[in-house]
Amino acid sequence: MINVIIRETQNPTILKFEFPDFIANHVNYEFKNIDEAASSPLAQKLFHLPFVKAVYISGNFVAIERYNIVEWDDVKEAVADQINEFVNSGGKVLNAPEQTAQKMPATVYGETTPNPSVLKFVVSRRLTKTALEFKNIDDTTFSPLAKELFKFPFVKEIFIDENYVSVTKYDVSDWSEITLELRTFIKEFIENGGTVVDEDKIVNHPKVEKQKIENFDNLDTTSQQIINILEEYVKPAVAADGGNILFDSYDENEKRVKVVLQGACNGCPSSTFTLKSGIENMLKDMLKDENIKVEAING
Repeated sequence: MINVIIRETQNPTILKFEFPDFIANHVNYEFKNIDEAASSPLAQKLFHLPFVKAVYISGNFVAIERYNIVEWDDVKEAVADQINEFVNSGGKVLNAPEQTAQKMPATVYGETTPNPSVLKFVVSRRLTKTALEFKNIDDTTFSPLAKELFKFPFVKEIFIDENYVSVTKYDVSDWSEITLELRTFIKEFIENGGTVVDEDKIVNHPKVEKQKIENFDNLDTTSQQIINILEEYVKPAVAADGGNILFDSYDENEKRVKVVLQGACNGCPSSTFTLKSGIENMLKDMLKDENIKVEAING
């Protein structure tokens, strides 16, 4: 007996109905009307509801976009009941074979970084709105791609931001031996509709990089200035090298700025030089304070 779970999304017009198991294998489906939904008997049934604008099927869920003639609070339970009844009575979510869905072409290429243990895989489309770092497979709750990459024995850490994936390898493998395998896997995963990051799952998650924006106004003036400098001048530069830098704290008495290094920046042989000769000197100059010191709490 299947009972779907109702999940809200960041878009108030779209609601997700999650299944206990995967219903689409690395393929995303988008249907705008009943004619387009020939490959999905469930989607065709849903389009008989007058408020259904679009149906999306991916992973373990069906997402429905509504017209404004109704509110989800008024109909969501009835929709969930209809989905449950349809599936439990033998109705198909998707017709086989799934190959009826078209692949979404993507370009992926590798870039070296200042860190010899890290390679940056740049993708021709946006992957995430939030910078995410994964130290092990247990951290990958909201990134199916990261979870799959950790199944490669040579993958040590993963960092995903904007349109790239930075992979940190163990020293036992050389990039010349594994780059093509990784690039091909990432390309095929994305082209087949695999979810790189589930944006809905990362909201309010404690491990997500949010730069403490909600507490920004409560920080002292110097801390606010430091964050603004890092955001405007430092982050774009380190992102180009496949990394990221986060503000952690500022001690007014010691004039000490603590930051967190992610991706290619973490463990990079040149990170100490970058912190001292680059970021520290920039802060001294822009804050007009020669006593400023910068240190990485994980470097």
